[in-house]
Amino acid sequence: MIEILEISKNFGHQTALDRLSLHVKKGEFYSLLGPNGAGKTTCINIISGITKASSGSVFIDGLNTNDQAREIKKKIGIVPQEIALYEDLSALENLQFWGKINGVKSHLLPKRIDNILAFLDLSDKKNQKIVSYSGGMKRRINIAAALLHEPEILFMDEPTVGIDPQSRLFIYEIFERLHQEGKTIFYTSHNMEEVEHLSDRIGIIDHGELIAEGNIQTLKTKVSMEETLVVKLKNGFPSEKLKTALSGLSQQFIINKESVFVSTQNTTHDLVALLQILEKTHIEIQGIEVKKVNLEMIFLELTGKKLRD
Repeated sequence: MIEILEISKNFGHQTALDRLSLHVKKGEFYSLLGPNGAGKTTCINIISGITKASSGSVFIDGLNTNDQAREIKKKIGIVPQEIALYEDLSALENLQFWGKINGVKSHLLPKRIDNILAFLDLSDKKNQKIVSYSGGMKRRINIAAALLHEPEILFMDEPTVGIDPQSRLFIYEIFERLHQEGKTIFYTSHNMEEVEHLSDRIGIIDHGELIAEGNIQTLKTKVSMEETLVVKLKNGFPSEKLKTALSGLSQQFIINKESVFVSTQNTTHDLVALLQILEKTHIEIQGIEVKKVNLEMIFLELTGKKLRD
């Protein structure tokens, strides 16, 4: 559905994208992650036709973005990072404007607007000016504008920035419904939890290059990160006795004053082994926690923990 072949983008002497290639399948929810300045927005701008690549090719449903832009425009909807609405107009007036811009026929537009406002739970607010809307409501109208011409592909550049948790949850549900309807979604976000929850596959770029790609399990395998078992112990156990007992474990472990930390790739097996050892040595347990490898940990492992401005 989306084919990116070795695209590069230079701004003077600065390289924003460096021979980036990736493929997004029809109906897939694909998220692109990267630190600030990694090239995410530049990538979306190029594949959605807003910006030209310095080199390389992009195909949308088999159409070349360089010379078939008009045909491609009918197939894609863009939800930009910045709110693209006229604040002194109502939601209805904004959607009427964007519907015409996106080529929706006049006799179809009123029904499309009504359906989308209902879909986004904003029908009763359609005549209010955008300036009176909350951040979450503005984001929903921003999404509505991209859906009016019924695109097959949606490009979303950090569409949940700056909104409250309730609005974010509602928008997640909207994205899941669009995905279930078969929309192809190309997504960027700094919110690792939402990306992990929503995505079929994830690409991670840094310095304009794709450094990892796959579903969450594939990415875990790539970085060889292990989960951690944390067993909190009751006070009064002899640490040397515990250390000797745990030496039989095949996994690495750390003991502090209160807990045992065990790195593991087989949580169930190693937890059973650990509990058996603690029972034999008569060491009492206060609590057990499994610290799973999540997308944020993988991202930091791949891109580093140094602050990016």
